[in-house]
Amino acid sequence: MTGITIELDTRDGFMPVYDAAPDGEARGAIVVIQEAFGVNEHIESICDSLAESGYRAAAPHVFHRSGGGTAPYDDFAKVLPMFEGLDDAGLLVDIDAVIDLFCRDGFDEPRIGTVGFCMGGRFSFLVAARRTIGAAVGFYGGGIVTQRFPQFPSLIGESATLKTPWLGLFGDEDTGIPIDDVEALRGALAAASVDTDIVRYPDAGHGFNCDVRDAYHAESAADAWKRTLDFDSHLR
Repeated sequence: MTGITIELDTRDGFMPVYDAAPDGEARGAIVVIQEAFGVNEHIESICDSLAESGYRAAAPHVFHRSGGGTAPYDDFAKVLPMFEGLDDAGLLVDIDAVIDLFCRDGFDEPRIGTVGFCMGGRFSFLVAARRTIGAAVGFYGGGIVTQRFPQFPSLIGESATLKTPWLGLFGDEDTGIPIDDVEALRGALAAASVDTDIVRYPDAGHGFNCDVRDAYHAESAADAWKRTLDFDSHLR
């Protein structure tokens, strides 16, 4: 099962979106938030896998302000220019455009979730903090606790006021996200009024869910994906 690329109109111009739908009625709708490398074949495959599991899944190209595109996993120098013009406010514009699409197609917000990877893991937390939808999941989202880029501030201060249930999935071998940060986030989330959980994988590093990266860790990825699908119990 494969999706198609459509375009949505946003205040910052037209945005491509990879959109995958299941055969038959969807059990829910998921916004898939890309890694720092763009909406590449891996992110499209995530949407396709979700569609095979019965969900409508759409991945917005949040780098559309800089012209879009993708970067190879082994050349981060090509990533940074694609961030031009993107900040948290713009990201929420993009996510809202996909949520509005889902709502127009018959999904109310409690039946809408989001899952993000790498920088998308942080963005999934941002969505959970600022929007009320059914559920949010973040894979190895850096920058939630310790700020990495000027336009993307730390979000840990919003833990107690989270609006959407959130699941965070982290690898202990991730050199960019210290275990102390993960545990600080766990502690802060104890004050949240919505359901939250953090799962750590002792043998996994950054990118452990991506089967085209050297960091892929099959056992951790399988467990994390199962937990992601199980988290749909929050979608009503």
